[in-house]
Amino acid sequence: MKHALIALTLAALAGVAVAAPLPEVISYKNPSCGCCGGWAAHMRQAGFKVTEKPVEDMDAIKRRLGVPAAAASCHTATVGGYVVEGHVPAASVKRLLAEKPKVTGIAAPGMPAGSPGMEGGAEPPYEVVSFTREGALKPYARYVGTRPQ
Repeated sequence: MKHALIALTLAALAGVAVAAPLPEVISYKNPSCGCCGGWAAHMRQAGFKVTEKPVEDMDAIKRRLGVPAAAASCHTATVGGYVVEGHVPAASVKRLLAEKPKVTGIAAPGMPAGSPGMEGGAEPPYEVVSFTREGALKPYARYVGTRPQ
């Protein structure tokens, strides 16, 4: 009985102490874009491993990964089987990975001022949307800078 209790205690402690690592982010970006590196740094600070891949034809990447034109931004990333388009805060990426909705990905359409990689100056509210390959967009989160609203 005593050995079983010790084994159960050790198993429980091991489960609590070990957190699953975050999946790697592959970020495709135009080689001349500086704000994309700022977003990658934001994701690294949030605990993600990020590999940046310079690509000349970003439109081809977006088409291949199913990013609707209405959701487009400057860089396109993949993580955990999802697409992350543009300057999406790490908090929304972590939520996406935890909730696993039936979407292609999430996006911060355009290049919202104050979003990760676009800091400096004004920080007006902006929206993160989810999207499907068919082009359906739905509100996912609202932010001011990297703070949820």
